[in-house]
Parts: sequence; structure tokens; C-alpha cells
Amino acid sequence: MQEDFEDYLEEVQQHQLYEHFAITVGKGQSLLRIDKFLMTRIENATRNKIQQAAENGNILVNNLPVKSNYKVKPDDHIQIMLENPPREHEIIPENIPLTIVYEDDQVVVIDKPAGLVVHPGHGNYTGTLVNALRYHFENLPSLSAELERPGLVHRIDKDTSGLLVIAKTEHAMNHLANQFANHTTERLYNALVWGNVAEEKGTITGHIGRHLKDRLQMAVFEDGSQGKHAVTHFTVLERLSYVTFVQCQLETGRTHQIRTHFKHIGHPLFNDARYGGDRILKGTTFTKYRQFVENCFATCPRQALHARTLGFTHPTTEERMHFESPLPQDMVQLLERWRNYSTHSTQALEDHTAIDRNAKELE
Repeated sequence: MQEDFEDYLEEVQQHQLYEHFAITVGKGQSLLRIDKFLMTRIENATRNKIQQAAENGNILVNNLPVKSNYKVKPDDHIQIMLENPPREHEIIPENIPLTIVYEDDQVVVIDKPAGLVVHPGHGNYTGTLVNALRYHFENLPSLSAELERPGLVHRIDKDTSGLLVIAKTEHAMNHLANQFANHTTERLYNALVWGNVAEEKGTITGHIGRHLKDRLQMAVFEDGSQGKHAVTHFTVLERLSYVTFVQCQLETGRTHQIRTHFKHIGHPLFNDARYGGDRILKGTTFTKYRQFVENCFATCPRQALHARTLGFTHPTTEERMHFESPLPQDMVQLLERWRNYSTHSTQALEDHTAIDRNAKELE
């Protein structure tokens, strides 16, 4: 999902400094110092590095910081951030094809496919959009000298498809960053969510921050005690039995905003593994239905979320720019499957109702 400038900058700085790990201790684990335990489970982690993490408060067990002599026990949930060593090598240019929607001397608008990581991070140092940008364009600016993120002022998740704007000059970088920070960009998304969303139109509000138990997730804090203010407006486009196709307009742009907000109101995105949408949440217990949903998961093997519309003011001409990206084929096919299912299930229900009515008339 696209993020506000400050969220994006905060995230890339954190990825630059730390590697994140989450481990749940097995039920058969005997008592063992946590530094020894982690050494056997994190590749290339020295005992000194782990002890330093504990000293800095970067090892949590069941959400509480622990020292390196803590004894792990079954079912403990461990979260650890290990400092990365400085990485001196440059990002390798890679000839990864890009779908360019628009380009001039200031900006490039790219339609990103699902599955493409936007910028390098732990486990993804090659094969990213940034590697492709380094190959296709020269001298792209970065937000800071410490961050190798040429041209990027915002991002969308690896498994979200859709539009991104890339800055080609320092002026464009600053101009676009201000627009994202001031929420003057236009961002519309299409999503398929589990369940029948009650309202035709609505607004989801609630501070979004890092989940207290699972650091790979975000969560909503309604009381505003944590996180940042977040607002998502939505409109129902189509109701398809046990799922709903919606359009979302971001007033803010927090990390995983749409995914987090819709899970919060009980409608996780279809096949969103991180937020629980990759299992059957609504529907029947029939074997045929279960097979149907599994086929839908295979058709769209990622969260059903697409950044469809992007609008911004051009950095030099001040013209308002507007771009649309058609739904990718996996989401098109997914919707067709649900339309067919919804039509047939509705017809079956009408037939059963008619049979019951006729039977009562004959009594």
C-alpha cells in the first residue's frame, strides 16, 4: 500500500539499520539461555551480537524486553532486532522489464506487477524495482545520502499491484515528497474483501501502528494510544455472495492501511496471508465450496489489492496529472469466478424457494 512520505522514510531507515526476526518456542523446548537459543536459530548471529541486542532492549519475549540470561520456555514468543553491518556495495542494476505508463524529464509513472519488491531489504537485496530503476535510468535522486532508494518517494507492498510515481530530479523528489506529506495526492484502490460489507459507503478511522504481538503486522488502536491517525473511505462496487468488491480512497497513507483497516472491521482482504484472509472466513461447509475457494486462491495467489488510480501535481508545470491502471488479469479472473458462483448460488436459492412455495400451496 502506498505510504505517506514520513511513513516511507521511517520504514526504509529501519530496514537499513535492522534485521527483524520472530520465533515461537516449541512445546518440547527445555530451559535454555536465550542468547544460546537464538544462536542456533538465526544464521550468522554471534553471541556477542545477540547479547548487544538484549542490552539495547531489542529482544522481546511475550512483548517484554529481556536480558541475555533469560531462560526460554515452551510457547514463548520471541521478537528480536539485530543491527545490520554497514553495507557499502552499490545496488546492482538489473534488466528487469518495467511497464511505464508516463515519462518526461521530471517524473516516471510505473505500473508495478504483484510480486515485485519495491526496494531492497532483508532477504531481498536483488530483483527489486530499485534494481530495475538503476538499470533503466541514470542519476535518479534519493531522499538522503544514507538511503539507496533512487527515485522513490512512496511504495506499495510486494504483493499489491498498481501505480507508482518515480522522481527523476531533486526538484521533483522534493515537490512530490511534499505532496505525499500533505496528503494532496489522489489514491484509489480496488480490493476484494471477505464478507458482505454492510454499508454502501463508509469511512474507517483508527490509529495504525505496529502490532503488539506480531511485529510483521500493523494494528488499529481506536483510543489513539499508539500509531498514527489513519482514514480510509470506501464504496461498495459489487456484492458477490461471501465477498465484496470495494473501492478505497486513502485520506492518509499508513503502512498496510487498507489491509489493517478492513481486518479491523471484520473484512480481511481475500487471500491476504499476513492478515488472515488466506483461509475460508465466510460461506458454507460444502466440499464443493471449499474446492471453489481453493481454486480462487490459486487464481489470485496474493492479497486482492490493486492501486488503480494515482493523481498528483506535476513538479514543474503544476498541471494536475491523473493515471489509471486496469485490474490485472489475476484479479479479473478472480472476480469472474465469484460472479459465476454468485449467479449460480442465487439461482439455486431462488429455485429452492420456489419449490418450497409450491409445496406449501399444494398442502
